[in-house]
Amino acid sequence: MPLFDYKGRNPQGELVTGQLEAASEAGIGDLLMRRSIMPVEIKPAKAAKGAGFDINQLFVPKVSLDDLLIFSRQMYALTKAGIPIIRALLGLAENTASVRLKKALFDVASQLERGKTLSAALNAHPDVFNKLLASIVHVGENTGKLDEAFIQITDYFEKEQETRKQIKQATGYPKMVLGAIGAAMFLLNLKVIPVFANMFNKLGADLPWTTKALLASSSFFVNYWIHLLIAIFGGMFMLKRYIKTKDGEYKWARFQLKMPLIGNILERAVLGRFARSFAMMLRSGVPLTSALTLVSDAVDNVYMATKILEMRQTIERGESLLRAANRSEMFTPLVLQMIAVGEETGQVDDLLTEVANYYEREVDFDLKNLTAKIEPILVAVVAGMVLILALGIFTPMWDMMGAVGGH
Repeated sequence: MPLFDYKGRNPQGELVTGQLEAASEAGIGDLLMRRSIMPVEIKPAKAAKGAGFDINQLFVPKVSLDDLLIFSRQMYALTKAGIPIIRALLGLAENTASVRLKKALFDVASQLERGKTLSAALNAHPDVFNKLLASIVHVGENTGKLDEAFIQITDYFEKEQETRKQIKQATGYPKMVLGAIGAAMFLLNLKVIPVFANMFNKLGADLPWTTKALLASSSFFVNYWIHLLIAIFGGMFMLKRYIKTKDGEYKWARFQLKMPLIGNILERAVLGRFARSFAMMLRSGVPLTSALTLVSDAVDNVYMATKILEMRQTIERGESLLRAANRSEMFTPLVLQMIAVGEETGQVDDLLTEVANYYEREVDFDLKNLTAKIEPILVAVVAGMVLILALGIFTPMWDMMGAVGGH
C-alpha cells in the first residue's frame, strides 16, 4: 500500500506529524480520527533516495534499554487493566520521549488496525524490538496471556539493566585513571620534556641512556604528533570496519571473553543472559530448538551465539539438552548437574532460572572486587611513569649539581 505523510492536531492541540500506509488519503484520515488526531494535511510520501536510506536517521538516538523497560512495564499494566492494545500503543507513543520508539509504536498501531498481529507488527521493527521480545509476545498472544508475556519481558530487561550498570560502575574508575595518564603523557611529551631537552643541550651534559631514550621519544612525539593522532584514529576506524565483518565480529566476540581480568566476568554475564532468556522462552511454551535460535540473538555475543546454535544442531540430531550443553564446553560441572536434574524432573525452565541466578551472583561478586584487582595495576603504571621521569630527567640534573658542587 502507498505511504502518506500527514500533519494533524492531537486532543491537546499540539501538531503531530508522521507517515502511515493506507489505500488512499481517506483511509489515512480515518486512521487519524480513530487516534483522536484531527488531520491538517495528508499527501503522498516522497520516494526516499539512496535505496531507502534516510540520512536523518543517523542523528536520531537509538532506542535505549531504559525505553524498552518502561515500554514493557507500561504495556503489562495496560494489558492487565484490560485496555485495548491499539489504544495502549497510541497512548505510549504520545508520551514516550524516544523519537524512534514513538515512530515505531505509531506504525505498530497502524498495522494492528489493518489486521496484523502484535508480534508480526513488532517484528517489522527489528532495530527497536528484538526477536526475543517479539517471540514472547507471539506466545502470549496465542495463549491469551499477553500481560504475563510483558511481565516476563520486564523482568528480563530489569536484570539486563542491572548487569550493565554494574559493569559500567566497575569500569568507570579504571577508564578515568587511564584517561588521566594518557593526558599527562601527552602534556609531558609536548610541553615539559622539551624544556629539559633544551637545558641539557645548552649545558652539554653527558646524559644516561634513560634520558636519551626519553628525549628521543619526546622529540618524535613533538615532530610527528599529528601523524600519531591520524594513525591512532585511522587504526580505530579500520578496526571498527573489520569488527563489522562476519569474521571480525566473531574474533572480537571471542577476544572479549579471553581478556585479562574482565573476560571471565563478561563470559559469565553472557551465560547468565543465555540461561535467563532460555528459561523464559521455555516457560512461555516456545519449542526447545526454536528457543535456542531466538536466545542466540539475545546473548549479544557472536561467538557464544555460534556455540548456542551448535547446541541446537546437536539436539536436532536427537541428543539431550544435557549432552548438547556438555559438548558446547560453556558450562561448569555444577551447572551441567543442574541441567541434568531439570531434564529428569521436567523442570528445565526452573533449573535454568537457578543457573541464571548463580551466574548473576558470581558476576555481581566479581564486579564488586574488580576495582580492588585493577588498583594495584594502575598504581604500578603510575609508579612506572614516575620512575622513568626520575631516571630520565632528575638523575642528570643531580649529576650536574654534584659536578658544580665539586668545583
